[in-house]
Amino acid sequence: QVQLVESGGGLVRAGGSLRLSCAASGRTFSRYTMGWFRQAPGKEREFVAAISWSGSSSYYADSVKGRFTIFRDYAKNTVNLQMNALKPEDTAVYYCAADSQGTVVAVTNTLLYDYWGQGTQVTVSS
Repeated sequence: QVQLVESGGGLVRAGGSLRLSCAASGRTFSRYTMGWFRQAPGKEREFVAAISWSGSSSYYADSVKGRFTIFRDYAKNTVNLQMNALKPEDTAVYYCAADSQGTVVAVTNTLLYDYWGQGTQVTVSS
């Protein structure tokens, strides 16, 4: 069983930065593909970013490319999302997700992931 706990959300002004962190339990964390998704009120959950189990490949939604960076810390069993140049449209609940199979096919698909965190709120004011 894997538990994911997100932290780092909050309120920030447009143009500001936040770093989200997802702490994972389990000894096989290093084998998981990890992803970040977000869900705004009244909208479907959407893909934000993902990183392969090795950390050598990362993937981003077009809407965040060049502003967000996903990276892993194997020593701390965390996956982090550095968010810069935030916009009001980035406001959402952000979820961390884990694919225990470690695949990198269809990383944008929520169905790929078998573990989810509880989410952390990010609010960007204009």
